[in-house]
Amino acid sequence: MTPSSADAAAAFTPLVLDGAPLSIADVVSVARFARPVSLAPSARARVAEARAALERRMAGGEALYGINTGFGSLSRVRIAPEGLAALQVNLVRSHAAGVGEPLPAEISRAMMAVLAASLARAHSAVRPELVELFVSMLNADVVPVIPERGSVGASGDLAPLAHLALVLMGEGEAWLHGESRPGGEALRDAGLAPIALTAKEGLALINGTHFMCAAGALALHDADRLLAYATRTTAMAIDACRATDSFLDPRIHAARNQPGQAAVAAAVARELAGSGVLEAHKENDPRVQDPYSFRCAPQVLGAAADVLGFARGVVERELGGVTDNPLVFGPDIVSGGNFHGMPLALALDAAKMALVPLAAISERRTFWILAANDSQNPVRPYLSADPGVCSGYMIAQYTAAACCNELQVLAHPASAHNIPTSAGIEDINSMGATGARHLRKAVELATDVVAIELLVMAEGIEYQRPLRSGAGVEALHAEVRARVPRLSADRSPTADIAALVRLIRG
Repeated sequence: MTPSSADAAAAFTPLVLDGAPLSIADVVSVARFARPVSLAPSARARVAEARAALERRMAGGEALYGINTGFGSLSRVRIAPEGLAALQVNLVRSHAAGVGEPLPAEISRAMMAVLAASLARAHSAVRPELVELFVSMLNADVVPVIPERGSVGASGDLAPLAHLALVLMGEGEAWLHGESRPGGEALRDAGLAPIALTAKEGLALINGTHFMCAAGALALHDADRLLAYATRTTAMAIDACRATDSFLDPRIHAARNQPGQAAVAAAVARELAGSGVLEAHKENDPRVQDPYSFRCAPQVLGAAADVLGFARGVVERELGGVTDNPLVFGPDIVSGGNFHGMPLALALDAAKMALVPLAAISERRTFWILAANDSQNPVRPYLSADPGVCSGYMIAQYTAAACCNELQVLAHPASAHNIPTSAGIEDINSMGATGARHLRKAVELATDVVAIELLVMAEGIEYQRPLRSGAGVEALHAEVRARVPRLSADRSPTADIAALVRLIRG
């Protein structure tokens, strides 16, 4: 944990796992700001009660999937009592088959928080000590190193969660305060001891949607901030390009009856309220209509807002769910398919598709002002200090175009494809883990595109002086200028873009 995250953690009250749903904000606070976590005594008691109910059923000698049987296509194989602990350990070891670069530590921390909260709902029949170890690891900043690929998003996020579970067993690899080391060593140096898994516990640890849900929660949090800045930047673009605001008339959007569209139009209008730039060309302007990238911004951004809202709702519901198998309900042990990731897979694919038009309309406005082909707007080509000698922001638009192209490729839905696993028992998989990874990347790319527009439009506002825009636009312009000076001569835009990406991400 860095000093800055330590300071942030001190500002939070502990997150108490009591069986209630987590919020996306809860996940972000634990994942990024090391918010302390605790297990409510009432939840601990319910977890212990569920474990006792499982042990009573096990004593009866009946076949219970994944508890005294094999897994997947091996579910018909009965396991003798003396082999039950080895069954769980071998499950975790064999399923830790991930490949690729490690997931960012914030995703691993988010997975731990989501999984611990699920186990605390007392339907997974693990021992309370297991949940408490999760809590202790989070608070001590012991973070499992998890390869990014390996889940097909149906029988849970098996491979990523198995790598997480290895560390609880004292195996695998973990970061301790950001330094990578063997999992057992990280636990020891944090003053913690590994846990020996018993019946059902290995399965409960790996048989859920916790990677998809955790990664989706973080990405959607970032997408919400991006949407807010994309909306504010749209308002700045209207005045930087001397566009009209007539298309923001609320009667237009009431007639369409789409909530996101109306909300975006109203938000843009608020940012522009009191603009002297709009007043300066309100009369006798020969232009009849602006390009679609201005005139249809509420329709495009509003549609993205509605889809992101749908995806957020799916993830928020999942943050209150239990997704392993089988589940314990009092004396009953019920086998089902809550581990299947399709609800998340479809939502995450939809969210990443929504980011494509959000970025595309931003890039088109960037192109429009840099082309400087509107005789009604006193800007120079590429907003160059000396066109010809200086190229200004010419190549920044190329970068935005490259990001948009990659976004278009990423938009293909992972959930549209299926590859069966486990000898055909798992014959329909969601591929939601792929969608979650792609959504994270899509948010990053779209943020780069909007940051470029914000950089360019802030420069465009300078050409409207001494006129002032609306209070909201001027506040955003001040945020930009606090980080990026005006373009008085050519310089590399990369650092400026990065500074505005940090502004958007918060």
